[in-house]
Amino acid sequence: MRVFMLGWEFPPYISGGLGTACYGLTKAMSRHGVDVTFVLPKGIGTDYSSHVRLLSPQSKRAALGDRSPESVASTYELEETGVTGEFSRVTFKAVPTRDMYSPYQSAGGQLHTGGVDSKASAQAAGAQAQAADAGHQESGAVYHGDVISEARRYAGLCVDLARGERFDVVHAHDWMTFPAGLAVAAVTGRPLVVHVHSTEFDRAGEDVHQEVYDIERRGMQGAMRVVAVSHMTKSIIQHRYGVDPSKIDVVYNGIENGGRDADAVAPRAAIHKTDKIVLFLGRVTMQKGPEYFIEAAKKVLEKFDKVKFVMAGSGDKVPEVIELAARHGIGHKFLFTGFLRGKDVERVFKMADVYVMPSVSEPFGIAPLEAISHDVPVIISKTSGVAEVLTHALKVDFWDINEIANKILAVLKHPPLSSTLREHADLEVRRLTWDGAASRCRQVYESAMTALAVA
Repeated sequence: MRVFMLGWEFPPYISGGLGTACYGLTKAMSRHGVDVTFVLPKGIGTDYSSHVRLLSPQSKRAALGDRSPESVASTYELEETGVTGEFSRVTFKAVPTRDMYSPYQSAGGQLHTGGVDSKASAQAAGAQAQAADAGHQESGAVYHGDVISEARRYAGLCVDLARGERFDVVHAHDWMTFPAGLAVAAVTGRPLVVHVHSTEFDRAGEDVHQEVYDIERRGMQGAMRVVAVSHMTKSIIQHRYGVDPSKIDVVYNGIENGGRDADAVAPRAAIHKTDKIVLFLGRVTMQKGPEYFIEAAKKVLEKFDKVKFVMAGSGDKVPEVIELAARHGIGHKFLFTGFLRGKDVERVFKMADVYVMPSVSEPFGIAPLEAISHDVPVIISKTSGVAEVLTHALKVDFWDINEIANKILAVLKHPPLSSTLREHADLEVRRLTWDGAASRCRQVYESAMTALAVA
């Protein structure tokens, strides 16, 4: 089976769980004998993607006709040695983009830059803020004007690229690639599968950006099959986008088990040996509920002083939550690390005694699985997809700061509870693999091909 896969990010260029999911799923697809051509709007870096090395940009001008040189796709070939066997069936192609925009946006005129720590992202955020000041905001989920036109431009380049490829199915990840997926499917006659990692309602609540919502709806309605990362997301797709539930498949995300650096030692600047560490790791945005983490921390510190709180991540709410911590007089108990990548993520999990995810709306949530894989007990929001698959996790209403604080205290003060959560949750996580997700996706592909054949 051959898949033409469309994604907007891939390690190390990530802004959230989307890039992590694309990495894990693509790698597992290759192990399952699926040939994948993965098309990105930006080249793949080598800091994390050691499975790929850039040999040379191969001109596709014959396939692209009269397009200008700057619109020519570059092909990224696989290195044939070492660990690259797991990517032996994957070819990465990069189509040029004027700027790199994140699929995660927020209110307040700022991009959710997460891991896209680039000059282009900063410029985009600045331009967006100026537009907001000028009164050009349309909704709570503010999008830089060029992000939608860039998604359409990407679609045109993907169509040109697809004409020179052989594949059985088109797989588009999240809204920024849905126009490309629809266009490629229309031109080639291949079935489209769209993969919903988040919706506009997750990112913006009720104050959705109408044009982004319309793009999502057209993609979901026009696809042969829709993949949702949780039953919670499936319900949103059904009721908010009017999609027939019979064509929606739930495929949970997974995690790479093993391969962790057991000898990694976390730096403990400003942290004493007797301190317990409570970790928040994720985009610092409305969707992730960082202010509830601050409020719960205040409650914890009223009863237990030997604790420090680490907030790892970047996003539009960072200044707000720093100010909130200072206003509560607990700023000295917090470490705000900014965005972390690679070994720094490993280290921050190693130092944590408990991980907290108070998300307002979380379609799935890979970070709790990563925490558990690092032997860290987790406290997660009930409004998260990962809550559907984890039994041995403490679950809370994101708004209930008293209950969040109580559960943090219970884990920190009662070692038997912490030990039980770690032991049993680890067994659960071992069953949540990318190989399982890849196997389910392959079944979805087959269903899509069958549906097209009888249509």
